[in-house]
Amino acid sequence: MADKDGLKVAKDYHLDAPFANEGGFYVKGAGNLDWGMKKHLSNIFDPKSGNTVMFAFDHGYFMGSTAGLERLDLVIPPLIPYVDVLMGTRGALRTCVPPENRKGIALRVTSGSSMLNDDLSHECLAVDLEDAIRMNADCMAVQTFIGADGQLSSLENLSRCINEAMRYSIPVMGVVAVGKDMERTDRFFKLATRILAELGANIIKTYYCENFEEIIAACPVPIVVAGGKKLPENEAMTLAYNSIKGGAKGVDMGRNIFQSNHPVEMAQSIRKIVHEGYTDKEAFEYFTDLINK
Repeated sequence: MADKDGLKVAKDYHLDAPFANEGGFYVKGAGNLDWGMKKHLSNIFDPKSGNTVMFAFDHGYFMGSTAGLERLDLVIPPLIPYVDVLMGTRGALRTCVPPENRKGIALRVTSGSSMLNDDLSHECLAVDLEDAIRMNADCMAVQTFIGADGQLSSLENLSRCINEAMRYSIPVMGVVAVGKDMERTDRFFKLATRILAELGANIIKTYYCENFEEIIAACPVPIVVAGGKKLPENEAMTLAYNSIKGGAKGVDMGRNIFQSNHPVEMAQSIRKIVHEGYTDKEAFEYFTDLINK
């Protein structure tokens, strides 16, 4: 097996060189995948911009009734026109999302912990492949805990999910978890995102940090940046802008949309950054104009 001692620390990420294996398809690393997989990915990433606005409302699977998501049936439908992908649990999707919507579906398939636990890193695969197919999922989202006690089991969950999903051309999104004991550094995110991609994840959801361009260059599949904790609207827009400028292929905003006092206007403004090249300042001006109408 590989020996970690004496390994050379990689420093040349060739930031000026584009990804070299496009294969005629616009989603990074997907050129050699089959038609069905590409079709699902095109439901996630806009063919014109190549980017995506995901809306995560899966927080209840371990947090219960979350502030801003007390009534999923009222919160989600008004936002649907302004996002590309709905990321939720099968329970939330089946009960609170109109099935006639035309948006991509990122189905949360891991569970097993709650806010009552001291350690959230031990999860299991809670949704089987057959139900993901019944849900018409465009990707299956698997939480992973690199460097935590639950690392082995979460990577096993990811690998099992990829093995099964590949049989039916369903992409898998590896979600990088950051617990209280995990470092939020570029070194950690380079490690975590690369491991998930090497195991076969088609999309990686992670966090923005310093040297983000190097993380993007070293990861052979698209990275979507998590919104994380609630920020003031202008700061959330700066996060989105820096992420896209740094090479991310989208953002997955949850609390920064549904906990905003103006969630619909916030979603519209994030969309301007992700798909139309607005700066954070331009998007915030757009947001201000919307709420002042």
